[in-house]
Amino acid sequence: MPSSIRFGNLRWFQRPIVTIFNRLSITKLKLSKFSSPEASCCSDEDLCDFLPWLERKAGAEISSVLSIGKSAYGRDIGIVLPFDICHDCRSLFASKSIQTGDCMLKVPYSVQIAPDNLLPEINSLLPDEVGNVAKLAIIILAEQKLGQSEWAPYISHLPRPGEIHNTIFWSEMELEMIKTSLVYQETIKKNLHIENEFLAVKPIFDYFPETFDGIRFDGFRHAYALVESRAWISTRGVSLIPFADFLNHDGSAEAIVLSDEGKKHSEVSASTPLSIYYCPCVIADREYEPGDQVVIRYGKFSNGTLLLDFGFTLRHNIYDEVQIQVNIPHHDPLWPKKLELLQLHCTPAIENDNGFSSSQDSFKIKEVKSAKGRGRGIPQSLRAFARVLCLTSFEELSDLAVEAAQSDGRLARHPLKNKSREIEAHRFLLAQISRLMEEHSVSIESMGPPSSSVSFDKAALRRRMARDLLTGELRVLKSASDWLENYCATLSEC
Repeated sequence: MPSSIRFGNLRWFQRPIVTIFNRLSITKLKLSKFSSPEASCCSDEDLCDFLPWLERKAGAEISSVLSIGKSAYGRDIGIVLPFDICHDCRSLFASKSIQTGDCMLKVPYSVQIAPDNLLPEINSLLPDEVGNVAKLAIIILAEQKLGQSEWAPYISHLPRPGEIHNTIFWSEMELEMIKTSLVYQETIKKNLHIENEFLAVKPIFDYFPETFDGIRFDGFRHAYALVESRAWISTRGVSLIPFADFLNHDGSAEAIVLSDEGKKHSEVSASTPLSIYYCPCVIADREYEPGDQVVIRYGKFSNGTLLLDFGFTLRHNIYDEVQIQVNIPHHDPLWPKKLELLQLHCTPAIENDNGFSSSQDSFKIKEVKSAKGRGRGIPQSLRAFARVLCLTSFEELSDLAVEAAQSDGRLARHPLKNKSREIEAHRFLLAQISRLMEEHSVSIESMGPPSSSVSFDKAALRRRMARDLLTGELRVLKSASDWLENYCATLSEC
C-alpha cells in the first residue's frame, strides 16, 4: 500500500492534506524547476560519491536523472544564503531531461533509517512513552559517535549544530523578536517536550557509555530536530530517506511522494498516472531540463510552521495564519454558564500533532480574501465564541442553547437576532485583532529597516525570518480587521 507523509508536516499549526483512495494514502507535494547561476551540481567529491555509495548499499538504481549539488538557496529557495551558514544548501538537480510522468527517484526500504534499526538491546530498555522521533534521534547520535560506520556518508552530510535555524535553537534575545506571535509560546512548549524526551532516554545513554558518552541535551535536541525536519512517515513508522531528503522546499509548485509497501521503496514522480497507482491526483505536468533544481512543497504550511519545524520562512507565504487566544473574563457573572455552554456545544480543544492540547479559547485565522465577502478565513467558532462572550443574561444564553439543540448542535453559528449584540460581538473581535496588529507593528519596527543585502550572517538571517513571520501574520490580521470593519458597518447601515 503506497503511503508517505513528510514527518515535518505533522506540526503544531496544521495537519497535512492526505488523499485516501482505493487503499492508497499519499501526501500532495508540489514540485517545480528552478535554475540559478548560484547553483552547482556535484560541486565536491563527497557529493559526487554520495549517490553511487547509496546505490551500492541498496543494490539497486535510485536515480538516473538527478544529482546532488549545492545551491545558494537554503531549504527555502526564495533567498540567497552564504555557504558558511547554510550547510543545508544541498539540493537535487536534473542531470538529464525529465518528462511528465517520469519517476525521478526510488529509495528502497533497505537504505532508509527507521526506528527498527535501533539495536534491540537499546530498544528493549526504552520507556514506552519514548516516541519514534526520539528513537531515530538516538540512532543518529549513535552513528555520529561511531564515526566510520555503514551510514557515515549519509550522517556526515546532515546539518551540523548551529547550521539549522528552528526557533528551538534561538537565544532568548532572538525569541524576543517574535514574542507577539504564538510561535514564541509553541517554541517554549516544544523545548520542554524535547527536554522530557531527553530525560526519558538519558538512563540509556548512561547505561551504554561506550556508545553515548558525552551526549547532552543540546546534542539530543539537534538530532531530534534533524529527524522532525527531514523524516517521513511510512509503513515502518518514521523514516529518514537518504537522497530524497536533499529536496528543498518551494511553496508554489506540485508533485507526489509515494511509499509502496509492496515494492519496498519510496518514489518521487513528476506526475503519477491514475492507471498505475489508482491515484486520483495528477499533479505537475512540467518538464525539467538538465541543471534545473528539483524542489518539493513540504506542505501548505504557514511561516509559523516552517520556522518552528524547518528553520526557514518565505517572504510571502500564501498559507500564513495566526493562532489567537480569546478568554472569558473570570469576573463575568455568567462565566460558569458561558463556559458550560461552550464546552457542550462549541469549540473542541485544538490538539497539535505532538500531543499538546490548547484550551478551548484558541483559534486560527487565515487570510480573508475580500473585505466584502463571507469572511472565509475567520473561523465560525471564533465568531460564535465572541457572540457568547457578549451576552449578558441567562435568557439569551438559554435561547442560544435551544437554537443549537434544534439545529446541528453547534452554538451561535448564526447572527444574533439582536443586531446591537451582533455588532458588539464583532467589535470585540475587532478590538482583539487591532491590539495584535499594533503589537506586531511595534515588534517589526523595533527590528529596524529590512536589509538590502542578499547575504546574511546568522543574526541577520534570523531577524529576517522573524520579520517574515510577523509581517505574514500582520497581513492576515489586517485582512480580518478589514472584513470585521465592513461587516459591522454594513449591519449599522441596515
